[in-house]
This record gives sequence, structure tokens and C-alpha cells, in this order.
Amino acid sequence: MKLYNSLTGRKEAFAPADPKRPTMYVCGPTVYSHPHIGNARPAVVFDVLFRLLRRRYGDVLYARNVTDVDDRIIAAAAQEGVPIDAIVARYTAAYHEDMAALNVLPPTIEPYATQHIPQMLAMIGRLIEQGHAYEIEGHVLFHVPSFPQYGRLSHRSREEMIDGARVEVAPYKRDPADFVLWKPSTPEQPGWDSPYGRGRPGWHLECSAMVEAHLGVTIDIHGGGQDLKFPHHENEIAQSACAHGGAPLARFWLHNGFLDIEQEKMSKSLGNVILVHDLLEEAPGEAIRYALLAAHYRKPLDWSAAGLARAKHALDRLYLTLSQLPGPSAPEVAAPDPAGVLAALKDDLNTPKAFAELFALARAANASDDPERRRELKAEILAGGQLLGLLQADPEAYLQGIGVGMAAGSATVSGVGASDAAAVGKAAGGATVLGRREIDRLVELRTAARRAKNFAEADRIRDQLSAAGVILEDRPDRTRWRRAG
Repeated sequence: MKLYNSLTGRKEAFAPADPKRPTMYVCGPTVYSHPHIGNARPAVVFDVLFRLLRRRYGDVLYARNVTDVDDRIIAAAAQEGVPIDAIVARYTAAYHEDMAALNVLPPTIEPYATQHIPQMLAMIGRLIEQGHAYEIEGHVLFHVPSFPQYGRLSHRSREEMIDGARVEVAPYKRDPADFVLWKPSTPEQPGWDSPYGRGRPGWHLECSAMVEAHLGVTIDIHGGGQDLKFPHHENEIAQSACAHGGAPLARFWLHNGFLDIEQEKMSKSLGNVILVHDLLEEAPGEAIRYALLAAHYRKPLDWSAAGLARAKHALDRLYLTLSQLPGPSAPEVAAPDPAGVLAALKDDLNTPKAFAELFALARAANASDDPERRRELKAEILAGGQLLGLLQADPEAYLQGIGVGMAAGSATVSGVGASDAAAVGKAAGGATVLGRREIDRLVELRTAARRAKNFAEADRIRDQLSAAGVILEDRPDRTRWRRAG
């Protein structure tokens, strides 16, 4: 297996330090609001890696933390007039619920920042003792010039790093790039007693302390979003190395690319923040997951309604194929990992290539007349889907949920995306009016059914479209459609 190491800037062969138990840490949520689609991308990406490592090594020690002390949490609690614990409990539960809907497996360990204050204070003490940190005006700061390798991960110049840290520039700093390890708390803010006064930890310190507490001094993989490279991960590297005599924090650093919305940066100011729980009203969780994996994890991902529709359409086709193949449909069905899917994922989590391999299996299954071979291919498709965290539902139940195979004349068609919603209404006589995208999707599903010689299914879809006032014209090259009247 090869993974791209952000620290070295190249793909490298991966082997864990302990062949029996790889270790991985991924920066988790700060629980002050519902998770948005940008929060979901690293959770899904590193879930695929977790699945791959488990398949290869069996036992994986994977920690994904919860940041439950943060200025944004404090602000959210003050705005609502509720205790901080209420905000933490509500949005931690929301994160768990939304990630489960995307088939994200729970990590091996889920450490909470506030449960590791003693470990953080112990690390601060070592850093002060060794001359890498200093106490001033109730704060403890890490002295960046004491770590000459600072900036190696993000490849930023000193000027860029100082500019990037401007929000923390203060007159008491010895160096403008120095960052906070501990800061004072006012009476109404959460705080803990310490040798430096009542206060709370800096965000960067939390992850270093939790890695040390649960995974050890040097771990195999540290992951997170591209936005965390600087300053968060750069600061983690510095404080951990200095607290451990120069030992590296992680051997591999993996970062997923940025996520934009319709070619614009996602931000509250632009009003384009998309919440996962809102998307789940529009599409199945697996379709959202598919869309998040449609681009290579290191590349930018432009989230769009069209992209989600494409992902949903692709997933529909795979489920339709599964529904037509003999054999059990349980995701746990014993089968060898399909070689093409496995090879793609072992090549730095190349999920677009893995999807292509999955569809190649589906085409082979649709083209085969051998029942036993079709059964084997179904098992391989399910095994490949399990590696990707997809195809976990019963095919018949899934297809009924999107409106495929419904009785002729049905007045309801589910699975319509948000962009189609305005185009769905009732025609004269009570027939359902479908949006263009939904019609195209159903026509494609009917075409796939005809290719698989599932003529009963194809007829049911034709009847469904006919009931909605859509007339089909089958031509040698393709099927055209038009609205009646």
C-alpha cells in the first residue's frame, strides 16, 4: 500500500511500526453546531482508510477526538443562554447521528479534550522545563524559534507563518509566531486550576496530549483536512517533538483537499454552508458518501447539486444490478476483495478508480449468462462496496425507496433532489409531474434493466413514467422521452 505523505511531498510505501496494530489519529469535530458537508469529507475519507487498514491488518487503533472546550462553544452557549455541557451534548450527538447516516464507522477511541487536562498540563510542564515554552501574564506560549524545523509540513516562509498567526499576535509574545498552550479563563468561562492560574488549554495542545495518552509518542498516520496543515498540525508537530526529545509525532501525514460549494468557498458570509442533516432530507446517506468520494481525496472537491445527482444515479445503477443477481445481499457475505477495487484503494485511496472497477464488475455481471458466475460477481461487488462503505442496504428496499419497481399508476415518486423539487407537482387528473433530472434517471434505470434482460422491471418503470405523463420512444441508439400533450 502506498500513501501520499504531506510531510515529504511524495507517495511512500506504508507499513506500520507494529505490524499487528497500525495507529491512526484524525482531528475530529469541534462540537458547537451541526456538521456541514466540509466536516463530513475527512470523516468519510479516513473511514475508507480505516476500513482498508482493518482489512489488511485486522486490529487498528484509530482515534478521532472531540474538541469540547473552545471559544466557539462558549459563544454558542452564551448566545442560547444554556450551559456549555448542553451545547456539547447536543452537537456531539448530532455529529454521531449524521456520520452514522453516511456509513462512517465509529473510531476505536473517541477521546474528549476536557478529559485530558492533566496530560496537557504535564506536557506544558515538560516544554517549559526544556526551554520550549514560557509563562507570561497568565498565558503559556510555545516559543517557535526553539524548534528550527517549524514550517516543514506547510512549507511556509516565516513571513507567511507570522501573517497566518496574526489573530494571536500580542505584545507579551517573545516572537510573533509563538502560539498559546494555556490561556486564562474569566469566572464565567470554563477553566481548570493549574500552576499558571485558572485557565483552559490552547486548541493545538489538545491533540498532542490525546495522541500521547492513547496512541503513543510516534504514531503511524495523522490525518485531517488541508485547512489544518497550518497552523494546527504544524503546531502539533513542534510541541510533540519538543516534549519527546525530538521524536516525530507521526510517520505519515495525510490531508484531504478543500471542499467548495458550486465553485465558491463555503462560508457563513456567503450563506452557502450546507449541513449534512439537511442533505439527508434530499438524498440517501450513501449517495452523499459516494459524492464525497467521487474526487480523489487529495484533490479539491466542488460540491454541487448536479454532482450529488450523478452520485445518486450511479448508486441507483449499482443497486439495480445487485437486485437482479442471484445470491444473498447481506454486506457481510464472505467474498474475496475484488482485486481491482483493492488495488485502487491501496494506491493512495484512489476512490474514482475504485468506483470504475466496481462498475466493471457490475457490467460483467449484467453480461454473464452463468448463474454461478453472476453469484460470484455479486459477492465481489458487495465486498468492494464494503471497502468503500457503500451498498450496505438491501437492494430491494433501496430501490423501493427511490421509486423503482412501484406499481403502475402510483401517485408518488420519491428520491427527487432539491433542484427537482420545484418541478414536481400534480398534473390534471392527479398524475405526478416529474422533474427533468428525475425522468432522465428513471430512463437510465430502465435502460439498464433492459440490458440485463429484466423486462418486468423495465415495464414497471415505463408504467411509472407513463402514469406521470411521460411517453418513451425506444430507438436503436437510445431512448427518448417527451411529456404527453
